Amino acid sequence: MTGQTSELPRIGSPGSGLGDSWRVIVRNDDHNTFDHVARTLARYIPATTLERGHQLAHVIHSSGQAIVYSGHQETAEHYWEQLKGAGLTMAPLEQG
Repeated sequence: MTGQTSELPRIGSPGSGLGDSWRVIVRNDDHNTFDHVARTLARYIPATTLERGHQLAHVIHSSGQAIVYSGHQETAEHYWEQLKGAGLTMAPLEQG
């Protein structure tokens, strides 16, 4: 890490939608293996088993992306940062 602070890309105005549903989306890429994606999702997203992580990895691969979490903004930001930090390719947070 470079030590720099970066703001998460998101849709919506600052301060809007706190408590509304925010979506964390993982995108397909050419550098992460199915196993890495599955294990990372199982590690950071509560209630995601390794089996469910593999299912999501296949959706990401075949569809180009998958919603891996939907919920409150602060929680979504936390999971987004963890997944990004683990090397997954992330879409900007979306408010749904």
